[in-house]
Amino acid sequence: MPVPRVLERLRTGPGGLAPEEAASRTAQGPRRGEPTGTTLPAAFIEELANPLTPVLAAGAALAAAVGSRTDAALVATITGISALVGGFQRVRTERALSELFARSAIGARVRRGGTERLVTAGDLVPGDIVVLGPEDVVPADCRVLEAEGLEVDESSLTGESLPVHKSPVPVVGAHITQRRSMLYEGTTVSAGRAEAVVVATGPATEVGRSLATARQAAPVTGVEARLTALTRSSVPIAVGSAAAVAGAGLLHGLPVTENLASAVNLAVASVPEGLPFLVNAAQLAAARRLADLGALVRNPRTIEALGRADVLCFDKTGTLTEGTLQLAAVSDGGGPLPAERLDAPRKAVLAAALRATPPARQAEPMAHQTDRAVSVGARRAGVGVRRGAPRWRRTDSLPFEPSRAYHATAGRTPHGALLSVKGAPEGVLERVARRRVPGTGRATPLDAEDIKKLADAAEELAGAGRRVLAVAERPMREGEDLTDDTVRDLDFLGFIALADPVRTSAGPATERLREAGVQTVMLTGDHPATADAIAATIMDIPEPRVSTGPELDEMDDERLDELLPTVDVIARCSPHHKVRIVQAYQRLGRVVAMTGDGANDAPAIRLADVGIALGRRGTPAATAAADLVVTDDRLETIVSALMEGRAMWASVRAALAILIGGNFGEVTFSVATSALTGSTPLSARQIMLVNLLTDLAPALAIAVREPTGHTGERLLKEGPSRSLGVALTKEMLLRGVITAAGAGLAWTGARVTGRGRRASTVALAALVGTQLAQTLTTGGLDRHVLIAGLGSAAVLAAIIQTPGVSQFFDCTPLGPFAWTITLGSITVATLFGPVLAPMLHLDRTPLEEEAAEERADAAAGPEAPAPR
Repeated sequence: MPVPRVLERLRTGPGGLAPEEAASRTAQGPRRGEPTGTTLPAAFIEELANPLTPVLAAGAALAAAVGSRTDAALVATITGISALVGGFQRVRTERALSELFARSAIGARVRRGGTERLVTAGDLVPGDIVVLGPEDVVPADCRVLEAEGLEVDESSLTGESLPVHKSPVPVVGAHITQRRSMLYEGTTVSAGRAEAVVVATGPATEVGRSLATARQAAPVTGVEARLTALTRSSVPIAVGSAAAVAGAGLLHGLPVTENLASAVNLAVASVPEGLPFLVNAAQLAAARRLADLGALVRNPRTIEALGRADVLCFDKTGTLTEGTLQLAAVSDGGGPLPAERLDAPRKAVLAAALRATPPARQAEPMAHQTDRAVSVGARRAGVGVRRGAPRWRRTDSLPFEPSRAYHATAGRTPHGALLSVKGAPEGVLERVARRRVPGTGRATPLDAEDIKKLADAAEELAGAGRRVLAVAERPMREGEDLTDDTVRDLDFLGFIALADPVRTSAGPATERLREAGVQTVMLTGDHPATADAIAATIMDIPEPRVSTGPELDEMDDERLDELLPTVDVIARCSPHHKVRIVQAYQRLGRVVAMTGDGANDAPAIRLADVGIALGRRGTPAATAAADLVVTDDRLETIVSALMEGRAMWASVRAALAILIGGNFGEVTFSVATSALTGSTPLSARQIMLVNLLTDLAPALAIAVREPTGHTGERLLKEGPSRSLGVALTKEMLLRGVITAAGAGLAWTGARVTGRGRRASTVALAALVGTQLAQTLTTGGLDRHVLIAGLGSAAVLAAIIQTPGVSQFFDCTPLGPFAWTITLGSITVATLFGPVLAPMLHLDRTPLEEEAAEERADAAAGPEAPAPR
């Protein structure tokens, strides 16, 4: 559509909208997509959607039905507190993300009523006239009205790495890449200037549509799966223990009502009421620690998903590299020398390249990264524009354009005018006629074979992961004008090699990920040779396996599934390739973490099990789709996030072992004593007191403690299948046996030497004390664990020894002899743990346990045939 027609349709003009008209359109138009605010009541209800909630509610109802209303109230209170804390944290993270949006708001120079003013992109409306310059971020979808050498980096939207030339000329294009008269929100002006009219804002933009796709329902991930498995296991245990107690009571001739009350109390006790609260608290604590490291977690459940991740797909630019071009080497056509060790001839090549570079202005940055890299590199090498050209002074220039592929400058010297050219090798080499060795003044003619050798040399330089520019010069004739036609018959001088430096920490970070069993896959739009060179540098792999996007297009799903577990790099990777890669890994049962920064990455980020957005370079669409926003774009921060995920699994394993193992010990002790006497020694209130003193503060302190001691590389070997599999089962059994042994020894000793009420009080004290002793042993010198463990012990002692409170909990104050029995039983049972642990191989890490099982399977060999 022609420019006049566009302005007419939008009811605007070259001077822009009147402020009043802009205000009225602001009230009517769609707004920019931002994180949807979550209210505390809504978050509270979502948190209640937990697998344990129905089980706990049923237990509370049964307890109330048989007269244990205190138990029912306590169960309901614990469940409500857990949901409230989780909902509060969700609201907090949403607000933090909104603040991130506000800090990263895009500014725009808009013309309204004939005058320019600076506004935020969210204040723009269709019909606004915006003014754009080098490095400006396009604030909305716009139609170009005027353009001067305009080039736009659309890689965040289309995945295309090269800048795209834009002009006001009307075009008809079905695809975004064909619409050369359009600018899209979130893209960046690489060079030139433009005036454009806003045609779409907010959800109506291309970015807005990607954002809508990103907000579609993501795959279900999280700790809920493990909670469901634990719940399914706890229900048969609860029912079985209740049936055992009821049966024992009937066999001993106790009344049915009393049997039913004991059975229900035991069933409620066997359900870990503090489990949802414990897991939420562990996730929240890890989220707070991550925030200090520079990673904003949208939802605390992301933490445990990070701990399960075994594939990390990441981009190269800005994550593995610094994200800025620097001068790497200079070649005179024979061989390159690094920028820090240039000799005189190569410094002459660099001086010529500097003469062919537009001058830097203090008021605004240089338009092209390549020009900035050459200018900064020359300054560091001590090279000026007058090296080899005394008293050189710029007189004219031809700016770089995609169709031209070079920048040419004319300058005046005492020996006459000098033409200096710098640009893409394929564009410059076709204009050279001779080769001049810098500093000698000698030039030799070049034939087609010589030019081909120079092109091969440029390809070799580019294959090392560098961007290459060719440099040429020639004297100009008197009165000769600088035009495209005069940039001919040049003397080739050499090549300039630029590189985006690889972060020094990228190699160790990827090595740590591999040691943790995480497959790292670099996804990039670069040439395969460039990607191969960078991968070999950071991955410490002599020959990384490199595939390309076009090769993936030729594969069906079956062949792709065979390739992905072995691939290291996928070059020429477009956005739709990323989506297919994520889907394929998930089809293989892998847990995928995906990093990205563009609107085109949003669907893949949202589809991944853990979506990671790069905060510095990320677009609003990518940030909104992500589960984790890394504010410094560093791979090390991502590794730290994974470390926190693994640490959470280790902490949750220890807390679950104490929590569920303690409940298992209670059940074991109750069933065993009821089989002997016909009833459980502990009343309903005593069982609930045990759970309150052991399930909340002590287990919670273990879950939220900061990873210390057995952290580092050993901690990276944790994971859900390893931490919460066989290792958790064995540890829970060990905790249960120790707890039951401590309570059983104490009850037996007290029963022999005193009355039943005194024996049940001693059993209560030993049951709680044994669990607290295990908590303190696990937590070490952690301040929170010490406070929780010793504090719970003090509360228990106060309850037992205070007469009125003691009677309320069906206890009796204990004398020195009874406390001696209690402490002795706790000590014996606790010391029994280290003796039993090696028998169950609990002194191994989960990964060592898994490796031992594999070695045992291998040693066993093929299964022998069954005897006839």
